[in-house]
Amino acid sequence: MDEDEPLEQWAARRDAMRRPVGELKAVMLDGLAATHVRPTEPRLILCWDGVEWVPHTVADDYPTAQRILHGIKGDGMIPMPAPQPRKPAGRHRKPR
Repeated sequence: MDEDEPLEQWAARRDAMRRPVGELKAVMLDGLAATHVRPTEPRLILCWDGVEWVPHTVADDYPTAQRILHGIKGDGMIPMPAPQPRKPAGRHRKPR
């Protein structure tokens, strides 16, 4: 903190650099491997409370953990819009 900088500005700058409260991350239950390794094993989902990572839930496998982390609902498929009817071909001039 600079001596000339007001406390409010310093606090705002510090808060902008901090991790947001409620951020989620997944870890292996054994804590020894990266989360993408062994995709069939369960993961512990942790939530940042502003001070430390606290347990949030347990996911059955890697795909389930990714759905929780990224807020994907259902099967994750994006429904395709219904196809629009095509315009009939217009009248064209015959080449000479």
